[in-house]
Amino acid sequence: MAILPIRRAGDPVLREKARRIRTIDKSILKLIDDMWETMYDAPGVGLAAPQIGVSLKLVVIDVHDPKHEKIALVNPEIVKRSGERRVDEGCLSVPGFRGEIVRSVKVLAKGIDPYTGKEVRIKAQDDLMAEALEHEIDHVNGILYIDYLPNPGALIALNDAPEVRR
Repeated sequence: MAILPIRRAGDPVLREKARRIRTIDKSILKLIDDMWETMYDAPGVGLAAPQIGVSLKLVVIDVHDPKHEKIALVNPEIVKRSGERRVDEGCLSVPGFRGEIVRSVKVLAKGIDPYTGKEVRIKAQDDLMAEALEHEIDHVNGILYIDYLPNPGALIALNDAPEVRR
C-alpha cells in the first residue's frame, strides 16, 4: 500500500468525467488499498480516484458511523435523491477551506462492490454518509463542492471558520 499525493483544485484531472471501470482486477484492488491508506492519512472520510490523479469511477468512503460500513464503490452513481439541507463542506482537494452548500436529505446510490463483483445500493438520510456519497460521486463526474457556492467569496478559510465535524 502507498500514500499517494492528493490533487488540488486547478488540476485538470479533477474536472474530467472519469472513465468506467470494465474489469475489477488486482490493479483495481491495489488502487483501492492505496486510496484507503491515502484517505486515512489525510485524514478524510472519502476519496475519489480522480483526487489521486486516476481518472476512473472509483470511490472509497468511511464516515466512522455505526449505521454505515466503510464502502468502496466501482462505477458509483446516484439513483435517487430528495430534499434539501444546508451543510458545511470541505474537501481534501481544496485544503484549508470550507463552504456552506446545499446537499440532499435522502440519497440512494449504487455501484459495484469490488470485493464481490455484485451491485450494491446504499441508502443514507440526513447524515454524513448522504453528503459523502454526493460529494465523492461528484468527483468522478468532474464536479467540486466549490461549484455549488453562490460566489467565490462564500469560501471560508478554516482559520476563520467555526469548529465543524469531520
